[in-house]
Amino acid sequence: MSDGVNKFLGDSPLRVLVKLVVVSILVGFVMTVFGWYPADIYFGIRNFLLDLWHTGFSALGRIGDYLLLGAAIVIPAFVILRVMSYRR
Repeated sequence: MSDGVNKFLGDSPLRVLVKLVVVSILVGFVMTVFGWYPADIYFGIRNFLLDLWHTGFSALGRIGDYLLLGAAIVIPAFVILRVMSYRR
C-alpha cells in the first residue's frame, strides 16, 4: 500500500508535504508583494468573461444595426431595379 501512495504522490508523503508547504509560502509571498488575493483573481476572471460575453452581444447588435441601415437603401433599390427590368 505504501508503494501505491508513493507512486501516486511521486515521493514519500512527508517529502511531498514539505514541498507543498515551501511552494505555498513562496506563492503566498509573491501574491502579497503584488497585492493579489484569490478572490481578486476569481473576480478578475469572472469580470473578463462577463465583459467578453456582453461585448459579443453588443457586436451582434451593431451588425443588426448595419443590416437595417443597409437594407433601408438596398431593398428599395432592388425593387426599383426589378420593376424597371420587368417592363422590358
